[in-house]
Amino acid sequence: MNDAASSLPVVIVGGGFSGAMLAARLAERGQASALIERGDAFGLGVAYSATLDAHRLNVRTERMSALAERPGDFADWLKAHHPDRADPNGFAPRRLYGLYVRARLDSVEAAHPGLIQRANGEAVAVEGQTVALSDGRRIQGRAVVLATGNPAPRNTPTGQNPRILSNPWAPGALDHIQPGDALLILGSGLTMVDVVLGLQAQGWRGAATAVSRRGLTPRAHGQHHDAPAPLPPEALTGVLSARLASARRLAREHGWRQVMEGYRPITAELWRKATAQERARFLRHLRPWWDVHRHRIAPEIAAALDALIAEGRLSVIAGRVAATKASPDAVSLSLRSPRGAPQTLTAQWVIDCTGPGHDVTTTPLTAALIAEGRARLDPLKLGLDLDEAGRVRHADGTPDQDLYVLGPPARAALWETIAVPDIRQRIEALTDVLTA
Repeated sequence: MNDAASSLPVVIVGGGFSGAMLAARLAERGQASALIERGDAFGLGVAYSATLDAHRLNVRTERMSALAERPGDFADWLKAHHPDRADPNGFAPRRLYGLYVRARLDSVEAAHPGLIQRANGEAVAVEGQTVALSDGRRIQGRAVVLATGNPAPRNTPTGQNPRILSNPWAPGALDHIQPGDALLILGSGLTMVDVVLGLQAQGWRGAATAVSRRGLTPRAHGQHHDAPAPLPPEALTGVLSARLASARRLAREHGWRQVMEGYRPITAELWRKATAQERARFLRHLRPWWDVHRHRIAPEIAAALDALIAEGRLSVIAGRVAATKASPDAVSLSLRSPRGAPQTLTAQWVIDCTGPGHDVTTTPLTAALIAEGRARLDPLKLGLDLDEAGRVRHADGTPDQDLYVLGPPARAALWETIAVPDIRQRIEALTDVLTA
């Protein structure tokens, strides 16, 4: 790195976990950064802005350190600040993890003054190595990293009847739900779990029906960390159907959690090596089952969900929404079921819990990059096409030496890039590139 380049910051768009921890790591290596965050909750993002203890981490405390070289850092922080939550084998509230991330960012800033510049504002354009903000400010850097996190759901159009809640994470989105209201929830994954248990913690006592294409819900972690099962060659190479058969055999022999732990550290490598056709087959046939087994919930959260189902307050059904009819007091959904007759369900509210709506073609910041040829979609249109270092590929496939993607928006290239252990690994690799 020459002196002229090193005097400019790395401009990081997005101040959630990915962006904030990258800024901290760069500062520890002597590289300045400018951290742009739309709000003022630096380090939190959507995931760790949670305020309720019902919203738990989905990874054990012992594996949630923000530092690769200090695996017990989060557990040690809990011992010092929240000893009642310091079980390394437990699943801490996400609000506490947010406090931990902010504490790390603050401590690095104090130890390396001047190397992290915080900027409140909305990034609207990337022009070369400069990021333009909506208020007219322009922040020049030596490289730009897009760490914009998970976007809001996009499956329900905005501006519909106010009883159709298109983004449960928007401030105040669920405030008008009354204790006895009936709910229809689109999606049965992690967002559904968070919404239902969050409402429960705030006094909601009604009933909810969750609808998803296959009616699958997240599986639970075991009571203790599962050792990874040894994966034979036939589980790693060859046609996808043969790999699946091998994985199923291993699950019968060792348990499915052990098999998933075996795949966890090599998932990104397997994804990178897969052809576009193999990736498409995985997405079309296996993804729903992969998601519910890979992205598990804490045992106590699973127990709370099971209790709601046993009480008849939560039902999970398979189906697709064929039509929606809304009135001032209720919403009706007409469903097509994969097996059985069509049915119509009515409730006071419909909540979109289908998960992040990744669409870089409709997000102004990335849509402009695609339009000018500085970026392109990956072949399956999951997101921006990247090289192995996280560099954005131009329309002709050439990697951009000044533009990178980190965290959930990098899923097209890396697939598993949403959990802290995976993002932490990417931060280390990207820090090496940016300070080389």
